[in-house]
Amino acid sequence: MKFIVSSTALLKQLTSINGVVANNPVVPILENFLFEINDGVLTITASDLETSMITEIHVEARENGRIAAPARILIDTLKNLPDQPVTFTIDEETYTIEISSSNGRYKLSGENATDFPKVPVVRGGNAIEIPSNVLGRAINKTIFAVSNDELRPAMTGIFVQLNSGNITFVATDGHRLLRYRRQDVSSDNAASIIIPKKAFNLLKSTLPNEATAVRVEFNTSNAFFSFDNIRMICRLIDERYPDYENVIPAQNPNKLVIDRYDFLSSVKRISIYSNKTTHQVRLRITGSELQISAEDLDFSNEANERLTCQYDGEDMEIGFNAKFLTEMLSNIDSDEITLELSTPNRAGLLMPSTNDDEESILMLVMPVMLNNYV
Repeated sequence: MKFIVSSTALLKQLTSINGVVANNPVVPILENFLFEINDGVLTITASDLETSMITEIHVEARENGRIAAPARILIDTLKNLPDQPVTFTIDEETYTIEISSSNGRYKLSGENATDFPKVPVVRGGNAIEIPSNVLGRAINKTIFAVSNDELRPAMTGIFVQLNSGNITFVATDGHRLLRYRRQDVSSDNAASIIIPKKAFNLLKSTLPNEATAVRVEFNTSNAFFSFDNIRMICRLIDERYPDYENVIPAQNPNKLVIDRYDFLSSVKRISIYSNKTTHQVRLRITGSELQISAEDLDFSNEANERLTCQYDGEDMEIGFNAKFLTEMLSNIDSDEITLELSTPNRAGLLMPSTNDDEESILMLVMPVMLNNYV
């Protein structure tokens, strides 16, 4: 089997799916790309058993064939070649791959393509289309709050809920919760799935910036994404997601409105002086003044700042993890944010002061117990 392809074009396609390839996979064959040529089209597959990504590129080829090619050495070779046509000559009996370029020849050992696991097919499920910029924004707004705790597998993915009026993306790690909702995407059939974090990370890095339609199909076990010449199939997390709506407090009589950038900058500075274990910062709200403070008793470090704000409610003090606050504030785009509070031991709700007509963002953060310093 022989084919000719542009080194740069092939490298671009391999790089787009290379994130799936694990360094030390359970099955050694998964260190390879699966190359399949059919009528002048090279289909390349990468898989880690949980997630598979497939891309296609046109090549000059007179015959069809299949081979498993080692991913790392192949990408490293192409990265160091100038843009030029390269010829792949494959011996399907010994699984030897020879790459010929104007610079020289490179020989590497492939493997039998029949050992490569089959990619699952999604049949009999639901299907919707989501603009790539909308899907990318939803992933960016939620993925940082996904849990890494393997003992709670449901929370290691993003919960996607479809209904006739909107689509909702939810992520939580038990300390904070993100709910991102779009009114411009909906489905006639109500459904919900949990997409693993790795799958959405891979998808995020390959989604085009322009508003390309992404077709999403899913059944009870797998989800399938396709756009341009990229396809991704991932296994869903088969767990029951926490009832997130019940966690969101309905009554929050104390409302704080403040400039997002000023608040974020202050929290970043004050957190330098916080305890390195708890990362606790204290918010003391009195009238139109917000005092942010932190103290690390182990090193006698302390700091405080005062900011002006709009506040409607009773004077109160509450403690939060500065790292969580910083990440959440950094993922809001509006100039002003609203922080809704009830009591110092109940969750606070953080959101943009003005929401777009097509999207709404709600962030919940649990408080941390206040230290006894004054």
